[in-house]
Amino acid sequence: IVMLESCKNAQERFNGVHKLIDRWLAEREQLIEAYEAVKLEQMSSNPKRKPQKDFCVILVDYVSAGHFEIYAELAEEAKAFNDVRALEFAQSIYPRIDVSTEAALAFHERCGKDHDPACDILAAKFKELGALLDERFELEDCLIEVLHNAHKQKEVEAIQA
Repeated sequence: IVMLESCKNAQERFNGVHKLIDRWLAEREQLIEAYEAVKLEQMSSNPKRKPQKDFCVILVDYVSAGHFEIYAELAEEAKAFNDVRALEFAQSIYPRIDVSTEAALAFHERCGKDHDPACDILAAKFKELGALLDERFELEDCLIEVLHNAHKQKEVEAIQA
């Protein structure tokens, strides 16, 4: 975030937000891969704990980056473009994203207590979390579209002017 605050012009800031989003979406891919690894491990006859632990670490990193970096930067960008509609949209989406955040943090907490990856309760919570993450990704994609991608043309026009 500090890097983006020190940008000298709108183009630097816009590109900085774009790179931040790209990095975050790459983390999302890692999260999805880790989720799939846990699913595969749960199907084995002797599931191991490592995929579950790896997933939990990536999960908390991803959720934290969203809340403490990405959403704030997207909102700042919308404010810079005086996009009231986008900001209102974001405020309507955040409570829905918070549901998956709470579930992710609860799963992470439970993951540390339930050491057996074959635990029925943990498996049920994992499946529930998967559905919430799927919805979260869709909502986050909407946020990116409305608060970032919608401003691309305006940014190009500002640079050319």
